[in-house]
Amino acid sequence: MSAPLTSSVDAPVAPRPMPAKTFWGRALRHRSFVLGGVLSLLVVASAALSLVWTPWSPYEIDIASKLRPPSAAHWLGTDSFGRDIVSLLLAGARSTILVGIIAVSIGLTFGVCLGLIASAKRGWTEEIIMRFSDFTFAFPAVLSAIMLAAVAGPGMLTSIIAIGIFQIPTLTRLTRGSANAIWAREYVLAARASGKGAFRITIEHVLPNILSILIVQATIQFALAILAEAALSYLGLGTQPPQPSWGRMLNDAQTMLFQSPMLAVYPGAAIAIAVLGLNLLGDGLRDLLDPRLARER
Repeated sequence: MSAPLTSSVDAPVAPRPMPAKTFWGRALRHRSFVLGGVLSLLVVASAALSLVWTPWSPYEIDIASKLRPPSAAHWLGTDSFGRDIVSLLLAGARSTILVGIIAVSIGLTFGVCLGLIASAKRGWTEEIIMRFSDFTFAFPAVLSAIMLAAVAGPGMLTSIIAIGIFQIPTLTRLTRGSANAIWAREYVLAARASGKGAFRITIEHVLPNILSILIVQATIQFALAILAEAALSYLGLGTQPPQPSWGRMLNDAQTMLFQSPMLAVYPGAAIAIAVLGLNLLGDGLRDLLDPRLARER
């Protein structure tokens, strides 16, 4: 007898998968992401540059050189105290980035933890956390800064704490809502049936699946933190002189609007560029990290 012939049906060959578009390949074709990334990198690079170099000292006052027009020595001119505008903008970017990073980190740390606990525990634990978030919403960053300034005095630390506290309820609600959707998925139900505890499911299944949402929201909260820092500094509750700040530059320029209006334009443009860049970056990340939108591109 001859040996049985082998058929290709007995050993099916899996079809070769089509090469998937890489994240960076899609990102470089996304206009919002590219423009937002360029603007955000410009702000970060300015802050980093101010750590090692500025054209002039941002703390040096030269009354004899006040309100100088743009020149080779002072590229954007000088302010009412004779300080170089470019140096103030570079150093102000450093203060803004520092406050934004720390404040958003505070909001993420507490907001994500509280949201995950509320989603995992449910019941009275979730109710307490959500009512705490509602209570915190009644104290915006400016009001919190006023109360903190009355106790500890105005300063950068006051603005960081006030903005960080204001970030917590937003991130708590977002985390809790996103996590609740994951807890209803079949693979989470299967994990619970296999004996996994709530903490392990949260770390292994819930948090990784909402991480992209949190990253996008963090960029948006960063932009809001920059606006809040500028507002607090403008009101005299945030960064204090002689430390440069874009909000302080606006405050100093308000008495010179008719004599030298560009003193308000420069820090205002810097704030607008930073906020616009982060918002565009957040929109781009949302499109790129959303699986449904990623398949459409």
